[in-house]
Amino acid sequence: VDLLSITSSFKMSKQIGLFYGTTTGKTEAAAEMIRDALGDGVTMHDIAEAEASEFDEYECLIIGCPTWNIGELQSDWEGFFEELDEIDFSGKTVAYFGTGDQVGYDDNFQDAMGMLEEKISERGGKTIGYTSTDGYEFSESKALRDGKFCGLALDDDNQSDLSDERIKAWTAQVKSAFGL
Repeated sequence: VDLLSITSSFKMSKQIGLFYGTTTGKTEAAAEMIRDALGDGVTMHDIAEAEASEFDEYECLIIGCPTWNIGELQSDWEGFFEELDEIDFSGKTVAYFGTGDQVGYDDNFQDAMGMLEEKISERGGKTIGYTSTDGYEFSESKALRDGKFCGLALDDDNQSDLSDERIKAWTAQVKSAFGL
């Protein structure tokens, strides 16, 4: 065993915090798939039980949130949203993923992901992990930035067969941007 590999895996284990909110379990399942695709070193935090100070422990973050009702944050994220104002995200690299329904809610598909990205970017976070809108059918989204999603858009209601492939491609991009 060499010291470099021990140091690298220790650094990685301290490096990525995955914060997610879930109501039906779909976003938690996606978070687990993302964690598994990234490998060791990702610590998951259900935002319902998270403390603002836990964000300080990581230089790389993954934020996951479903869009609820008509373009709203999931209830646990909604309850935590104002606490984001107390967190300094300067120097942090942040990737986002969201779950939603592009058919039933085509006017606000992935809005929650966009609202969180906007707030965290205002607080200094550097967004990575943009993805193409190709293959999606929706009208509007607060998650669009220069024609791309500001993160990984998942739709298990209508395109569950594409989730594995999308997660695999996105996590490869995130690994590179995180320098892993």
